[in-house]
Amino acid sequence: MRNKTQFTSSLKIGFLCFSFLLIFIFILRSSFFFPISQPQTHLSNTTISPEASDDEATKSEPPPCLTGTCTKIPPSLANVIIHYATTNVTPQQTIHKISVSARVLQKKSPCNFLVFGLGHDSLMWTSLNHGGQTVFLEEDKACIGKISEIFPSLESYHVVYDTKVRDADELMKMGMEEEDCRTVTDPRFSKWK
Repeated sequence: MRNKTQFTSSLKIGFLCFSFLLIFIFILRSSFFFPISQPQTHLSNTTISPEASDDEATKSEPPPCLTGTCTKIPPSLANVIIHYATTNVTPQQTIHKISVSARVLQKKSPCNFLVFGLGHDSLMWTSLNHGGQTVFLEEDKACIGKISEIFPSLESYHVVYDTKVRDADELMKMGMEEEDCRTVTDPRFSKWK
């Protein structure tokens, strides 16, 4: 019995360390490969009249974080670090599955990212797609309510699926065999499941 609790504790600690490592690599990579550029001065023929206030001159400047000189981590990333550092939740996916999606997001984010299912790892996916739109589809209304209370910033929608995961092999086989199922059409008007 003790080995099992030690294993789960080790697994949780390992996942937490891996999460911090991913976050560290993400931060290091973004600042190493994309060095922060120094603001450039542009000369123009326009002049500011003495009557113009300092407020008007600063209105044309973008906020500091949009110029590439912001040194703070995004709020979503801070929330993820705090969440995973203070929770005892076992990951819902294996490290391999998480790594596959993380590599895609590392190359493509910010992007539109659709996630099937909502859970304790949802905050991680939103943060890995920082600046993009992450949408979660969930079949369980109670789960949506529970997660929305904890993470109100997550965008989630209730859906009802006509098929289940247990039907996947049969549906894939059917899709490979039927010519009509392989043609690209609008899925809303398809006769296939």
